[in-house]
Amino acid sequence: MSDHFKVKMKSIDDYENRPKAENPLKIQDLTLRDGHQSLFATRGRTEDMIPVAEMMDEIGFWGVEVWGGATFDTMHRFLNEDPWQRIRTLKRYFKKTPFSMLLRGQNVVGYRNYADDVAKAFVEKAAENGMDIFRTFDALNDFRNFETVVAAIKDCGKHFQGCICYSLTEPRMGGDVYNLDYYIQKAKDLEKMSADSICIKDMAGLMAPYDAFELIKALKETTDIPIHLHSHFTSGMAPMTHLKAVEAGVDIIDTCMSSYAYRTSHPAVEPLVMTLLGTNRDTGFDIKALAEINNVLEKEVLPKYKYLLDDSKVSIIDINVLLHQTPGGMLSNLVNQLREMDALDRIDEVYAELPKVRKDLGQIPLVTPTSQIVGTQTVNNVLFDDENENYKMITAQVKDLCYGLYGKTAVPISAKLQKKALKGYERGKKPITCRPGEVIEPELEKAKKDLKGLTTDLEDIILYTLYPVTGKKFLMYKYGREPVPDSMKAKTLEDVKKEEELIARAKAGKLVEKNNEAVPEKSEHTRSFNVFVDNEFFKVSVDEPDGPPVVTYAQPPAAAPTAMSHGQLQPVVQSPVVVPQTPVVSAAPSVPSAPTPPPVPKPSSSKTESKPAASTASAAEADGTPLKAPMPGMIVRYEKEVGDLVSEGDAVVVLEAMKMENALPAPVSGTIKAINYKSGDSVSKNDVLCIIG
Repeated sequence: MSDHFKVKMKSIDDYENRPKAENPLKIQDLTLRDGHQSLFATRGRTEDMIPVAEMMDEIGFWGVEVWGGATFDTMHRFLNEDPWQRIRTLKRYFKKTPFSMLLRGQNVVGYRNYADDVAKAFVEKAAENGMDIFRTFDALNDFRNFETVVAAIKDCGKHFQGCICYSLTEPRMGGDVYNLDYYIQKAKDLEKMSADSICIKDMAGLMAPYDAFELIKALKETTDIPIHLHSHFTSGMAPMTHLKAVEAGVDIIDTCMSSYAYRTSHPAVEPLVMTLLGTNRDTGFDIKALAEINNVLEKEVLPKYKYLLDDSKVSIIDINVLLHQTPGGMLSNLVNQLREMDALDRIDEVYAELPKVRKDLGQIPLVTPTSQIVGTQTVNNVLFDDENENYKMITAQVKDLCYGLYGKTAVPISAKLQKKALKGYERGKKPITCRPGEVIEPELEKAKKDLKGLTTDLEDIILYTLYPVTGKKFLMYKYGREPVPDSMKAKTLEDVKKEEELIARAKAGKLVEKNNEAVPEKSEHTRSFNVFVDNEFFKVSVDEPDGPPVVTYAQPPAAAPTAMSHGQLQPVVQSPVVVPQTPVVSAAPSVPSAPTPPPVPKPSSSKTESKPAASTASAAEADGTPLKAPMPGMIVRYEKEVGDLVSEGDAVVVLEAMKMENALPAPVSGTIKAINYKSGDSVSKNDVLCIIG
């Protein structure tokens, strides 16, 4: 044992009465934020945090992270929960332990830099609701993006924890970019900004144990500010990295309760507590109390979320992260996006392309939102580039990055890519060099006008400003203007039990009760069908006792489109009518198939509604070329209205995919004949978004 740990070890039976350590390691718990964000897509509900809140408050954590990161997004988008209410609710149960949140600097909790008025108001409201520690990071480590929020944090008398995002360009720390000097200089910059503590944020578990020792030791020699280490378990190195960091003198370490630990989450707290037992870094934590918390989580909470856990892998570590450096959340986004596009077989191409895109974009660290920026652009390159053109579909966020709206990159962005991205860019083709916040106009007043008649609450206005499309939908639910979808409602343990019973019956072949009635004889009208389910084939006989049905299809009158459900025609008897096909311009000849009636459009956007006569045109009536969704996503807005003239290549609709925006160009020149969706609608790949004729 090193000199650092030369203390008399106590018997495990007597550990409850052990004396306090000389320099106890402080622990921040991430279970209620980064734990469920990493393991089950940030779907943890406030009601499932309450059962362990008071128990966790007694442990002695330095802080508990309960908010920020993706929670603000997922709560209003998927859970029908008001993000602000979570702080107020949990604060009633945590009486002693400070609250911590993850703040993305000028990005706040969104995916772009927002105006100064938004950033300032957000911090003030978070502090007012009970936030104590603001863990603040910038995806590019450009601390100019801290200026507005840090001033607000200090004005509120709260703890400003400045983060340095840990990144590599080589397997281990070193090289020309992310080396020891880089991190030391960043720490000095944070010291000048009066940081109360400094966090090394290792979002993908890239930090090797001996690199951690060297880095923490150098930081402790550079500054007296407490040093905090945050390292995900993804690669499997984090527990060893933690121990070497402790030896080097780290002050605070992040962990999760063991139920919410490992895989792409963080190391568990319990093994670390036992490892340091009786040493001069002993945490002083009660291991029995920790075990009781885990017992509640495992029996009363996790069963509700196990359907979200990725159990497709045998190993709980992903050593490939050391090669592609993709954080767990970003990796799951990539996999889901490719699966929805029927292109999961191209994941290896995405991994190969990702380092190239990252290099072109200035070797930026991969953390929200830059991880999404790089990941989405990489998918676009793999799926849409050809031998004649690279970066064929550039996202709006890549354009913003090339303009400088996210800040200064570690190395210059590829000049060729930058020039292409800024061609026709709305803010201009010359990148800025100033602080991004200086060129962003105030946003709150406009948001207040947009929400007039719905709400005047500043918390609602901030939420809407950060997420205009999904935020507006949530506020409509909140104030009873629209019904809450069943998919957003909470699942109970009783629901889980019923699902498990149903699965068990299905596996036992008892899902459908056997019909005890006498089997009738087959009539002359019996017909046989071949049914294919995945790779299985079934032969099914269908008998119509009253004779074969006479079923034809008729196209409903244009004046009454509501007679049809979306994408279907109503069956009628007698009077067969031939259903005309909508002319479609195809890029290549296809195998002839039976005529398929086009979908009935959903209501168009508010912009389109300004032209009621034209907006009633449907895809079924329109004659022209369809603009199809190249990927699944959500409609952000239409840039054109029904009746507008467009030239080939003009942006027609903005589609959000993987939280990044793609402006889809017109495939031909002509007039917008029909618009099939509205802002906020989800679409699948190949859905017809509009018709150009």
